Amino acid sequence: MSKVRIALIGAGSISDNHLAGYAENKEADIVAICDLNEERARAKADKYGATKVFTDYKELLADQEIDAVSICTWNNTHAHIAIAALEAGKHVLVEKPLCKTVEDALAVQTAQQKSGKTLQIGYVRRYGTNTSVLKKFIDAGDLGHIYYAKASCLRRLGNPGGWFSDMERSGGGPLIDLGVHMIDLCWYLMGKPKVKSVSGNTYNLLGNRGHIEHLSFYQAADYNAELNTVEDLGNALIRFENGASLAVDVSFSLHLKKDELSVKLFGDKGGAEVEPELTIISERHNTIMNIAPQIDHLSFDFERGFQNEINHFIDCCLGRTETICPVEDGVEMMKMLCGIYESSKKGTEIVYT
Repeated sequence: MSKVRIALIGAGSISDNHLAGYAENKEADIVAICDLNEERARAKADKYGATKVFTDYKELLADQEIDAVSICTWNNTHAHIAIAALEAGKHVLVEKPLCKTVEDALAVQTAQQKSGKTLQIGYVRRYGTNTSVLKKFIDAGDLGHIYYAKASCLRRLGNPGGWFSDMERSGGGPLIDLGVHMIDLCWYLMGKPKVKSVSGNTYNLLGNRGHIEHLSFYQAADYNAELNTVEDLGNALIRFENGASLAVDVSFSLHLKKDELSVKLFGDKGGAEVEPELTIISERHNTIMNIAPQIDHLSFDFERGFQNEINHFIDCCLGRTETICPVEDGVEMMKMLCGIYESSKKGTEIVYT
């Protein structure tokens, strides 16, 4: 194919990051937009030059002129739409998280293997410049064996409300929305070891905090300050089969002085901070060295990250390479995320065999 003919399913806020990336890629052609809200779908179609508008994704998938789809819908719809798209012979880029359960993740994996098509998960932080630069150091052995990682993404006021705060549609709160990025980034840079056990806690004590005045935060289109069935805060210790461990905490709402973002990796030959700014820690001649790479973006650049993600997906669709975010990674991620929720509910460590 000369160009990959793209359709987008789910025209919410994250869709603009996908559509802008496709619009900048000369080998992609945006042909269709689908959303339950026809007016919203048509507005996105007009903005990005798509000629077709759908309100039913099944009708879209029946269109033989579409080669690949981006799925940007509610989390509880990711799995069945992805499976239907694969069965229809489409390549698929599905936003994170892959789904809500390990069982659904395995079903998507089976569908992908049967189809032979690309299924790429939207772990966009893998495509950040700071991530790709650090990975070269890691792959060269500069950090040695990475045995511990620690990540925090803490918002004092940041529950988007709407579907984000509805457990049925989202599958969870900050753990499944923010934690998926923090866990994946560490896990990817650690070499993707198999998970051995998970011990976690979740708390739902502060709600949406819609009463707070004079401090703005992102709100979903269907924001409702009264609706909240997800956690405010989650934390976990994840152990891996190779002996490494990962500590993570994430929040939508927390009595905190200011928001925090921190990602750190520790190896037996060196260490690194990925966020808030890339720094590599090493030793030379009995002296500790803090190495500051000279790159345009020491922290994650969302625009560039999404563009790199889209470019990589197009290359996969054209058969030039295989995705660095395959469905197998989604299965392992769901083991970790679901394990945290299960551990919190049961008050015990979850062990995988």
